[in-house]
Amino acid sequence: MSNLSKLREEIDAIDNQLLSLYKKRMQISALVAEDKIESGKTVHDPEREKEKLASLSEGAGSDFEVHAIKGLFAHIMAVSRKLQYRILTEKGNGGQVSFKAVDSLDLKKVRVVFQGAEGAYSEAAMKAYFGGDVDSFHVESFKDAMIAINEKRADFAVLPLENSTAGYVSEVFDLLMQFDNYIVAEQELLIEHCLLGLPGSRIEDIRTVYSHPMSLLQAAEYLDGFSNWRKVACENNAFAARIVAEGGDISKAAVAGKKAAQVYGLKILEAGINQSNTNTTRFIIIGSERVYRSDANKISICFEVPHQSGSLYHMLSHFIYNNLNMSRIESRPIPERDWEYRFFVDFEGNLGDGAVRNALTGLRSEAVNLKVLGNY
Repeated sequence: MSNLSKLREEIDAIDNQLLSLYKKRMQISALVAEDKIESGKTVHDPEREKEKLASLSEGAGSDFEVHAIKGLFAHIMAVSRKLQYRILTEKGNGGQVSFKAVDSLDLKKVRVVFQGAEGAYSEAAMKAYFGGDVDSFHVESFKDAMIAINEKRADFAVLPLENSTAGYVSEVFDLLMQFDNYIVAEQELLIEHCLLGLPGSRIEDIRTVYSHPMSLLQAAEYLDGFSNWRKVACENNAFAARIVAEGGDISKAAVAGKKAAQVYGLKILEAGINQSNTNTTRFIIIGSERVYRSDANKISICFEVPHQSGSLYHMLSHFIYNNLNMSRIESRPIPERDWEYRFFVDFEGNLGDGAVRNALTGLRSEAVNLKVLGNY
């Protein structure tokens, strides 16, 4: 037998011993969970874990060993916590999710608010979800839409959250944390940008182009082909179309949709100017009530983590250990704390699922702050 084979046999023997000890440790961790249920103690005790890791690494012979020992036992402790969270959830001590399951959303006689003006993509998304005859009104800003829900002037709001080519709308993420409103549904809308000008204008006449910053980005390849054009950002595509229509200047154009051209009496100078013909914007339907359809399969949450090494890894591991598929993660800076971030996560699941409750119990226990934004 070669020397390598002998060494591997020794490693296998040690691994079997470690496995046996690990199983015993997890059995004791389960008993710890039972004790914590009786005593009312929390699962996560960061100070004890910190002391334990320091004690275990005292005899290390090098910095490498210190990091290796702490990494190994931090992982073992994290798995132990996940087992304890599961036991707590099974025993009904995992914390309650304050959302109510409903068979369907009540969309009869509702009033809906959208940001922008008539002819905006948000209006198109609203009509695609609620129907063409929905009672609606529009406001100038995303924040105004959130306020309208809080003040009961609207039952739902329709806001863009992300675009398949230009990324997410950061302001909407921030507003989801600022307001006590929740995502109840979503609507995807295929986007086709057009270059709109006054009747009688030609592409050769254009010198200034107005649109939302995201739309300017989505049509950048086309717009950059005209080096003498000045690009001006504004709040909304429909606002851009209105500026051009009211300005009466043939040198001005807007990037907006065909509906905006109809509404404001503009001429389509060029259709389909966005780079991608599959350009899609995801709109969210927001309400003030914590409800979710019983067949909902996507959950959006936001959380903050302790500002220390490995925090995000340990938070995300709750999805792994509960076999939950995470479909998106975005980060946003926390305004009041320099270089610290909030994380927005979408994952598959339903708030009625045991695995979801297990994950949320762990996340809530270990996050600095956690908000369930909606299940839809």
